[in-house]
Amino acid sequence: MTKAEKVSFVIDTLKRLYPQIPIPLDHKDPYTLLIAVLMSAQSTDVKVNQITPLLFEVADNPYEMVKLTVEEIREIIKPVGLSPMKAKGIHGLSHILIDKYNGRVPESIEELEQLPAVGHKTASVVVAQAFNIPAFPVDTHIHRLMYRWGLTTGKNVVQTEKDAKRLFPEYLWNDLHLQIIWYGRQYSPARGWDLEKDIITATIGRKKVIEEWNKGRK
Repeated sequence: MTKAEKVSFVIDTLKRLYPQIPIPLDHKDPYTLLIAVLMSAQSTDVKVNQITPLLFEVADNPYEMVKLTVEEIREIIKPVGLSPMKAKGIHGLSHILIDKYNGRVPESIEELEQLPAVGHKTASVVVAQAFNIPAFPVDTHIHRLMYRWGLTTGKNVVQTEKDAKRLFPEYLWNDLHLQIIWYGRQYSPARGWDLEKDIITATIGRKKVIEEWNKGRK
C-alpha cells in the first residue's frame, strides 16, 4: 500500500467511525476553551471538565478572572495538577487579554503563543476549535498513531505535525486531529492495546510495530 493509499484509508475509516466529532473539552467561547486547554496539560479531559465549571462559575471571562488572586485560582484548579504554574498562567494571560486585546482571545497561533503558559499545541487547539482556522494540534495520541501507521518517524511532535500537515489535506485538519484522538483512545491506546481491535494499524501499520505486538503475545 502506498503512502497516499494509507492516507486515504485513514481518512475514510475515521470518517466512517466518527461522522459526528465531539469536542473533548467543555467550553462556551474562545476564552473558556483557552483556559480549559491550558488546564488539560498532563491531565485528563474528564478531570478538566469536572473542574472548569467550578472555576467558570466564579470567573468565565478575563475581567472576572483578574479579580481573583493566583492563590484563589490555584485552590479551585488544584485537582488537575500543575496548579501553581497553571494558576499563574491563567491570571497572567487574563491581564494581557484585557490590556492588549480588549478582553478578546487573539485568533493567531503566533499571538496566542506569546501568552503565559500557552504552548504551540494549546494555541493550535484554540485556533482550530474556537475560530475554525486550519491547524493540526499533535497530542500524545496523534504522535503515537502517526508512528504506528508509518506516517512519521515519530522522533518528536514537531516532526509529527509537519508530516501530518504534509500528508493530509488542509481542509480536513481540524476534523482529523480530533478523529485521531478519539480513535487513539478507543482503539489504539498506549496501554492495553489490542491490534485485533485496531483496524487502521492492523491494515497499514508499520511492520516493526506489528511484529513487536505479535512478539508480546507469545
